[in-house]
Amino acid sequence: MRIGELSERTNTPRRLLRYYEEQGLIAADRSPNGYREYDERFVDRVMQIRGLLDAGLSTRIIKQILPCLDKPRVIHFPDATPEMLATLQRERDRMNTRIECLIRNRDAMEEYLDAVSGTMRRDAARETSA
Repeated sequence: MRIGELSERTNTPRRLLRYYEEQGLIAADRSPNGYREYDERFVDRVMQIRGLLDAGLSTRIIKQILPCLDKPRVIHFPDATPEMLATLQRERDRMNTRIECLIRNRDAMEEYLDAVSGTMRRDAARETSA
């Protein structure tokens, strides 16, 4: 598929896809006319990259862990250093903290919506019975 289709299917701007390519996160073949051609697997790959970026990981870290995210998972990490492992553990812990915060906020929003909806239903019922 060409860059436009990958952009549409992943809701990712073309400029950002070119940046991912520059960073070595995805790779395109070139057709004889010079157009980028992407394999179908890059739809999932781009979605993974976007999710990891949204979680706060840098492209440098993402590039190092992307091979571990492929399925089937054959984890081969020959250049894992203690520093890299510590960085990944910190990022994982930071993600867990963020997830917990998001869950608390979601639950609070649900409680608010339930309370407001209940009040609105009671008010509507009073208006109809009056």
